[in-house]
Amino acid sequence: MESSSLPSLAAIENWPVPTAAAAVVRADGTVAGRHGPTGHRFPLASVTKPLAAYAVLVAYEEGAIDLDEPAGPEGATVRHLLAHTSGLAFDENRVQAAPGTRRIYSNTGFEVLGDLVAKATDIPFADYLHQAVLEPLGMTATSLDGSPAKDAVSTVDDLVRFAAEVQAPRLLDARTVLDAMTVAYPGLTGILPGYGHQRPNDWGLGFEIRDSKAPHWTGTTSSPRAFGHFGQSGTFLWVDPDARAACVALTDRAFGPWAIEAWTPFTDAVLADLRR
Repeated sequence: MESSSLPSLAAIENWPVPTAAAAVVRADGTVAGRHGPTGHRFPLASVTKPLAAYAVLVAYEEGAIDLDEPAGPEGATVRHLLAHTSGLAFDENRVQAAPGTRRIYSNTGFEVLGDLVAKATDIPFADYLHQAVLEPLGMTATSLDGSPAKDAVSTVDDLVRFAAEVQAPRLLDARTVLDAMTVAYPGLTGILPGYGHQRPNDWGLGFEIRDSKAPHWTGTTSSPRAFGHFGQSGTFLWVDPDARAACVALTDRAFGPWAIEAWTPFTDAVLADLRR
């Protein structure tokens, strides 16, 4: 994939972080720009979840699991777990609500998904992710060692490959990816970590959907259809279907006020560059 300059990406040099790298990839797979050490491996934190969700969706298409089969708490399904509506608590195996009634962001739910896929395929989830997603996309610098909710390590260059796949799917049927980027269980409220209570707090299957959320980690000019994920390690990946592009930014400083201040104007500048 060839790249050309995208001046807005240089703003990462002013972020108060030790190391940062970023890139933008268009829907046709061409890289609009790269900046920083894009081959450096960073902990992804919760940007792990879209990768894990993609592997779960591959398992679904292979017939190993079904999105509407029981999984997790009584009454919950694989779809509930992917959409953070199973009722499971954030980081413990405790039920806080009936399935489908609240949007409770849950690492535990993704760990249940990993166990489910491992049992259904007889392959440890980290190996399944590698075989089903990472290896076919050439993501040779990416690995999962631990929780499918938060323990992957990757590079900007690898995540560009994933972002290109999500925009023009080869591993999944395009209809499955459309389902993943469409609001599941619309109208539910909940807390978006770092950004407070959202009404509604819309999610697809493994991807958070921007919709009308405010405040938000994407741009003020981002499409309501934009979707993606950010991580507590100071990382994010968004896809904006209206802009026909995706952006990856990875850092080695934990998410905090610096990110809330930096990410939104950064995204607005990237989108302005893309419109030129």
